[in-house]
Amino acid sequence: MGISVNGIEITDDAIQKEIVHHQKAENPLKKTVHELVLHTLLLQEADRLGMDGDDEEARIEALLAQEVRVPEADDAACETYYRNHQQRYTYGELVEARHILFQVTPDVSLEFLRATAESVLEELQVNPDRFAELARTYSNCPSGALGGNLGQLARGQTVSEFERVLFRLKEGEIANRLVETRFGLHIVQVMKHVEGKLLPYDSVKTQIAETLTQQSWHRALHQYLQILVGKADIQGVTLEGAGSPLVQ
Repeated sequence: MGISVNGIEITDDAIQKEIVHHQKAENPLKKTVHELVLHTLLLQEADRLGMDGDDEEARIEALLAQEVRVPEADDAACETYYRNHQQRYTYGELVEARHILFQVTPDVSLEFLRATAESVLEELQVNPDRFAELARTYSNCPSGALGGNLGQLARGQTVSEFERVLFRLKEGEIANRLVETRFGLHIVQVMKHVEGKLLPYDSVKTQIAETLTQQSWHRALHQYLQILVGKADIQGVTLEGAGSPLVQ
């Protein structure tokens, strides 16, 4: 493929051996090439700094331990993170909800589907007591047979775009707009909302410190890889970014 890093070729054979580990990537070949380029760069830098040994991964770990260092998060940073992310440290929060799903299919245009869903939503805003009836008529979800009832839901049990709306609604409230997810368009109502209990800061501060330190590590790693890429003579491929699961 004509790819090299500071004059060292990335061979087709190396790509074929590595690509089997990246089959789930959106673009397996691109992911493989980027991984090999970064791996080669890191080994070259380890060589330059005199880090010897037969174990390539151990040499890379030693390089990163020496070159990528971040301070531990202090109490002030941890407390700020805690205040701004309290839902992450709340347990026991539940909602009882129901929905009407208008599923996107090749046989129905999105414009028609949206117009139908908007019409049903307008009717429910005037006559909310018809929710179960209209769910049985229109919903493409099996819950439609139950009047749209989804039962009790905790955070993390639904897709994020659905959850964001769900846990903001008050008891009895119907979302005033359609909720769009990978499954289609939803009309959502919360029947009951059980507030959760916030864990005290002292019980989670160690966990928060680890989270912040890890985030700082990834930012520092990204910057370090960008520096290596910027100084290198890389032929045959352009690296759009230096983030990589290789060292995450």
